Amino acid sequence: MANLLLYSIPGFLTLLVLEVAWTRRLRREGRTNVRGYEPRDTGASLAMGIGNVLISAGTTLGAIALWSWGYEHRVLSLGELSKWWSWPLLFIGEDLCYYWFHRAHHEVRLLWAAHVNHHSSRYFNLSTALRQPWFTPVTGPIFWLPLALLGYSPPLILTAQAVSLLYQFWIHTEVVQRLPRPLEWLLNTPSHHRVHHGKNVRYLDRNHGGVLILWDRLFGTFAAEDEREPVRYGLTHDIESHHPLTIATHEVVAVARDLGRARTLRDAFGYLFAPPGWSPDGTSLTARQLRLGMKTAAPRPSERRPVG
Repeated sequence: MANLLLYSIPGFLTLLVLEVAWTRRLRREGRTNVRGYEPRDTGASLAMGIGNVLISAGTTLGAIALWSWGYEHRVLSLGELSKWWSWPLLFIGEDLCYYWFHRAHHEVRLLWAAHVNHHSSRYFNLSTALRQPWFTPVTGPIFWLPLALLGYSPPLILTAQAVSLLYQFWIHTEVVQRLPRPLEWLLNTPSHHRVHHGKNVRYLDRNHGGVLILWDRLFGTFAAEDEREPVRYGLTHDIESHHPLTIATHEVVAVARDLGRARTLRDAFGYLFAPPGWSPDGTSLTARQLRLGMKTAAPRPSERRPVG
């Protein structure tokens, strides 16, 4: 996976430069719904991406060890490359694993602490795709263990992951509006992913899919982009920093702070494993509570709430 993604970096940067030029033209033409780029924000995203690559270079060995153990103890042998059906099953299986990885990293506070920095930008462009977390290379591999247990070797899992990540790069854009309806129904598209990055209440914790949007439709986490409510990007309470270290660790610091003031074991467990926004006294709200109309509580800090 690392080689495939590394080889793609020149292509990523080329497309990014082209999008910069194109968004400038759209804004000159009056397309106010396209925010374009902001130099400090883009620089922070690129720095986060470099950090992710460096960290992943070390953690991938741990992931391979975990999946190798699973492969040695496999219960099925679906990864037979001579069988035509092995590849489509791998694609579907990897995408399902990604969905649950992504959803869990929005709905479990401790995992959200690892993922939140991908959502910290108030812009949505191809540089946002490169704003990769520094801690998900550690928290993520367990979610792909089922593929190894089903008989897919670590190299195959890494390849399938790389294909998914390559696809997801291009959907971080405001330039593309909507694809033809059949594709919008089947695939994760820029429109669907704009929703995922929105901090509007109706868009929180929605559209977790990688390549396919089918899992969100199946498991009840799908929301369509509504032209009557433009997507507002970022966190419900944005952080005012472009420093990569602050972006990467601000939620980890917040979790530690909440644990320090927990009065009971139940409170500590909630701060770690309840949905972001949970609080023992109800002074902050989860996305589900907000959607149910409980909007009277005090504003919640950004570190407690995923942005979609």
